[in-house]
Amino acid sequence: MHHRLKFEYEAICELVHSNPFELLVATILSAQCTDVRVNKTTPAVFDRYPTPFELAAADQGELEQLVYPTGFYKNKAKNLVKMANQLLDNHGGEVPKSVGDLVQLGGVGRKTANVIRSVAFGLPGLPVDTHVGRLARRLGLTEEQDPLKVEIALNSMVPQYERGEFSLRVILHGRQICFARNPRCDICVLNDFCPAAFDF
Repeated sequence: MHHRLKFEYEAICELVHSNPFELLVATILSAQCTDVRVNKTTPAVFDRYPTPFELAAADQGELEQLVYPTGFYKNKAKNLVKMANQLLDNHGGEVPKSVGDLVQLGGVGRKTANVIRSVAFGLPGLPVDTHVGRLARRLGLTEEQDPLKVEIALNSMVPQYERGEFSLRVILHGRQICFARNPRCDICVLNDFCPAAFDF
């Protein structure tokens, strides 16, 4: 499966960033929001708060205005300030690399932690978003609904240093071909072994 997807998709993270801190901010903002919308929002955020030092001291109201287009802006602004302060207090202003440290940060769950590990640091990490979960179940790779259990199931099938790229390719496939409704099974490169192919 991954071998075929390698020929179809370049494994790229669609969140625009230039360092781990920017990716962390963008990924927190991407919750319940499209990457396209996040990428329109982050330039002003990165310009105003280029490092954890500026973000930690951000005015809540000003930050809320900047992140408003991404939805849930009050909660996201609060989490961003908390995250920045935690980076300064606990990690010398640097984004940590371990899942255990990352999930302690404001607004960071396991999916975000795995995005940071795999994309920013090239470490093993398999982010399970709605696309990855849906396709894993549709392809018969797991019946699990819980993202952590899906991640554990998929980890056993993918070499650890390919997990991040695998996730990125599955996400792109979910966005472009294997839609939640009316998937394009006729042009899917996985349709010969997908148990759900042509069932829609």
